[in-house]
Amino acid sequence: MIINYFTEFNSIIIKNYIGCNSFDSIKFDFSFNDILITFEEIILSIMKNRKLFVFLLPVAAVCGLLLLNALKNDPQVKPKTDAANAGLTLPKGFNAVVLADNLGITRHIAVTSKGYIYIKLNKLNDGKGILELHDDGDKASVVSSFGDFPGTGIYVKGTSLYASSDEEVFRYKLDPKDQVTNATHPDKLVTGLINRHEHEAKAILVDINDNLYVNIGAFSNSCQEKDRQKGSMGIKGCPILDSAAGIWQFKSTKLNQHYSDGVRYATGLRNVVGMDWNYQDNQLFVTQNGRDQLNYIFPNLYTVKQSSLLPAECMYALKKGDDAGWPYIYYDQIQHKKILSPEYGGDGKKEGGQNAIDPVVAFPGHLAPVGLLFYTGNQFPEKYKNGAFIAFHGSWNRAPEPQAGYFVVFQPFKNGKPDGQWEVFADGFSGSKAQTESGRAEHRPCGLAQSVDGSLYVTDDVKGTLYKITYKK
Repeated sequence: MIINYFTEFNSIIIKNYIGCNSFDSIKFDFSFNDILITFEEIILSIMKNRKLFVFLLPVAAVCGLLLLNALKNDPQVKPKTDAANAGLTLPKGFNAVVLADNLGITRHIAVTSKGYIYIKLNKLNDGKGILELHDDGDKASVVSSFGDFPGTGIYVKGTSLYASSDEEVFRYKLDPKDQVTNATHPDKLVTGLINRHEHEAKAILVDINDNLYVNIGAFSNSCQEKDRQKGSMGIKGCPILDSAAGIWQFKSTKLNQHYSDGVRYATGLRNVVGMDWNYQDNQLFVTQNGRDQLNYIFPNLYTVKQSSLLPAECMYALKKGDDAGWPYIYYDQIQHKKILSPEYGGDGKKEGGQNAIDPVVAFPGHLAPVGLLFYTGNQFPEKYKNGAFIAFHGSWNRAPEPQAGYFVVFQPFKNGKPDGQWEVFADGFSGSKAQTESGRAEHRPCGLAQSVDGSLYVTDDVKGTLYKITYKK
């Protein structure tokens, strides 16, 4: 029971550490502030189980002291920053500035036609979960804050601002100046969405036909009979798929919708956080965070190195009724195949998912793609037009391989389809190579948005930094 309970603690730690991935083994690559915040939540978690409170609280206290001592004795690599470029490495001709800092846990971001910036916070800041900012050129000022719910999703369409908690979706009305008119009384569009505190972020968007798309992540790693336990097999006819692990479609014009009012638009998606609509192809594109722990759960089938590299983080182009295959398969970017999951009889070589769609792009494993944006502006060079930017939050579970990610990549598109190899566009968020490889990132890119002049905004949910990337010939 003690082991199981501290497995729950590790899940809490990882949730705070990366915000959107799960865990495979206990990691102690935290900043001092991360430990303080996480340890407070661990104590609260213990207190929820009164029978174990007296016994486990001293154990947790000892663990906390060990963690803090380890951090004090572990030499930290100081970040190397380029003040002229906000510490980022960018292609020639591009420049970056920090528009704002210390905003909170800034997740997704949306921009109105008049240039107002709205950012969703995953933890309330002074009781508010949405920030409104104005871009003044080289800095952004907070105009207002509102919304009494934390979360990830935020989206602007026409005269409406949409925002999500981990259980609900709300709509705010924008006046002709793009200011919110009902800040204290938003319209509740969807309620009762499942939240089991794993992959709970609800990414959202609205299409030109007033359809509202909501990601509902799987509250499981691979739908095992005993989640994340060694050798545990998958549940037949995975029941999670009934209410999660997919994209649900609702109407953006209807209030108080529940599951029964929506349509399961696409299924078999473990955890989608990045979403955007490709208007060239008139299609929904998403990025999925792939499964964990292949070696930990099935050490006889996968080496530690295989587990650190697999499976792929995938980009999918979705149509209504599509199935991406989770939990029955995963995509192996090395073999370029859909592989039957070991929980369902796979051995790392058997193919599966004959009826499941293929990804349109397969990225290296465990990099955590959490932001997706199709660039339609005119400021950047022509090669970027209609291509996709993807924000990778960064890995925590690639050991013994170095941790990786913490960057924004660009995937070229042509006629609405991926065309050519992806490339790293903006790097350096972590602070240094050593901090990337150890997983001690100073910043982690999360949300992406395009400004009215074609600049690129990037949020960071570690220190609440808002970056602005521009291009000049």
